[in-house]
Amino acid sequence: MTSTRAETQPPPPEGPPASTLIDQRIADLNDWRGQALARVRQLIHEAAPDVVEEWKWKGTPVWSLGGILCTGESYKTAVKLTFLKGASLPDPAQLFNASLDGNARRAIDIHEGKTVDASAFKALVRAAVELNAAQTTARQLARTR
Repeated sequence: MTSTRAETQPPPPEGPPASTLIDQRIADLNDWRGQALARVRQLIHEAAPDVVEEWKWKGTPVWSLGGILCTGESYKTAVKLTFLKGASLPDPAQLFNASLDGNARRAIDIHEGKTVDASAFKALVRAAVELNAAQTTARQLARTR
């Protein structure tokens, strides 16, 4: 049986592209939270130019490359960037300041008037990309054995 495109790739998403929805979220925030989300979005793209923007869980910006890197949620008092595999990432600048008790996730809460160190944040994003790539390679090797 031959494979068709419909069998090998998921159907295209309905509605606007994720990048448009993230643009809209930033505009809708219209305060320091929108500025913070826009800044980290830019830093993510600088650190991982091939990153894919997604819109999941009915309204959460997600950045992926070989798997989810991080999510960007906005709350009344913080913009929260959750790295799904954050517990496995080196964080010498100690950017992680939330969700520190879990076995997998770590988060960075950005509060009004605060910024995240750009070079340290980009290093964290690059480390997440490398971890995803290493885990993908390990899974592929395991399948060939």
